[in-house]
Formats: sequence, structure tokens, C-alpha cells
Amino acid sequence: MRMKTQQYTTKEVRETSSVARELAREIGRTASSEKAIVLALEGQLGAGKTTFTQALAKALGVRRRVLSPTFLVMKRFPLRSASPFDNLYHIDAYRVGAKDLKGLGINEILQKPNIVVIEWANRVKSILPKGTFWLRFEHGTGPTERKITINRR
Repeated sequence: MRMKTQQYTTKEVRETSSVARELAREIGRTASSEKAIVLALEGQLGAGKTTFTQALAKALGVRRRVLSPTFLVMKRFPLRSASPFDNLYHIDAYRVGAKDLKGLGINEILQKPNIVVIEWANRVKSILPKGTFWLRFEHGTGPTERKITINRR
């Protein structure tokens, strides 16, 4: 993917969702990898990580309701047969570490054509592959304003 670093300031949820749809289109246009594409989300509570993930899932064709898997740790959403990806995995690493995710099969998930979204990814960064998209969410000046920085590293 050509994206290196992108910065967005959104004023409302609709604009944050638009950023997610744009990233979903970019992922879809360049999906030639046999391995997973990883989106590592970091930021404070309430900064927009789950809202972004919900919009991304919808843009990828997920029809089920997407909630943060805080207590389940990981949820799998099968993607349409027309998608170059098998599944969307939504992981919340707030209460777990890299060893826990390994026990849940993260290594196998990363070796297949999946999209993996990890909230609180800084807690498990040691197991994330090179080329991971890091998305930093920050509160802005207004109650619904968010600053989103996307950096691939």
C-alpha cells in the first residue's frame, strides 16, 4: 500500500467513519497479500477506536453489530466471498498480553489473508508484523473532535 503517514481531524462520528471507509477502500484496492493486514489502534478511552472499527467493518461488508470485545478479547467476522480476505478479527488487548494472544492462535491468523484490528495494540506490539498500520486516536478540542494519525511501520 502506498500510504505512509496520514493525519485527519474529524469533527463528528460521521467524519471518523469516513476515514475508516477510505482506509477500507485502500486495503481492498491493494489486497494482494496472502498474509493478514494488521491495523494497530492506540489512544485513550473514548478516543474513537471502537467507532472507527465499527465503520471499517461495515465498509468491509460485515452486517453483524460490532462491539468492543473487551471481555471476549477476540471476535471473528467472516467476510463476503467477493472479498480477498477471509475474516475480520477484532481484538481488544486491554486486559491481555502477547503471550495470551499467541494462546488464542494469533500467529496462525496473521499467516492467512485476514484483516486484524487490534485495540490497545501497544500492549502487544512485540508480536505485530512489519508493515502494520498504526492508528493513533486523540481527543480534539471539541467534545466530538478527534485527531487520527495513520502510520505504516
